[in-house]
Amino acid sequence: MTPLRPQIPPLFAELPDAFASRFDPDAPWALLGDALDEVLAGLPSSDIQSGLSPDVHLAGDRIVICSGARIHPSVVIEGPVFIGRDVEIRPGAYIRGGCWIGDRCVVGANTELKRAILLPHAKAPHLNYVGDSILGGDVNLGAGTILSNFRHDGGKIRIPAGDLRLDTGRRKLGAILGDGVLTGCNCVLHPGAVVGRGTQIYPGVQLRPGVYPAGSIVKLKQELEIVAQT
Repeated sequence: MTPLRPQIPPLFAELPDAFASRFDPDAPWALLGDALDEVLAGLPSSDIQSGLSPDVHLAGDRIVICSGARIHPSVVIEGPVFIGRDVEIRPGAYIRGGCWIGDRCVVGANTELKRAILLPHAKAPHLNYVGDSILGGDVNLGAGTILSNFRHDGGKIRIPAGDLRLDTGRRKLGAILGDGVLTGCNCVLHPGAVVGRGTQIYPGVQLRPGVYPAGSIVKLKQELEIVAQT
């Protein structure tokens, strides 16, 4: 008998029209493949609806920046990229291309995004790396949170789920975070972490690849040894 496929927890209450018809709830990471390429390929060559400082550097083709977006000086944006309404991108941020950033998102100072989807109101506000990842609506990454996207051995990413492993077919995959997921400061999510919506991840957690249920709390247990000085 063929084993049942593990159930991916609830992730997104709503997806933008561009992605809704392309979404596979059993393989949410598939949005980062052909689906994202098709959406970005449909963008106009250039559509800048917000004023930009001369210190903002744009490179490449298919760059869309919607009205109300605030792009601070020293930001580097490489196309193709979609930046929605009222997005804030703070100084020193690096948008490496292949990104879709929804309305009212925040990309923080010295944060790097690479091939990522940020659903509306998602925030990567402080010294974050978001590679080959999806942030659901209202996700907030604590300062220093890293979504790692590549195995040291270069192998394809397979996600442990019970007694099975889900073969994503991808060599690069960060995290899939459902709506409202919160991470504490200095968390590192290893390649292939899928986190159900509403889950809280405490500071300093090293979250290994896996499927994590919605509405959970992930805590770090540690022991401190305090030695009196002689």
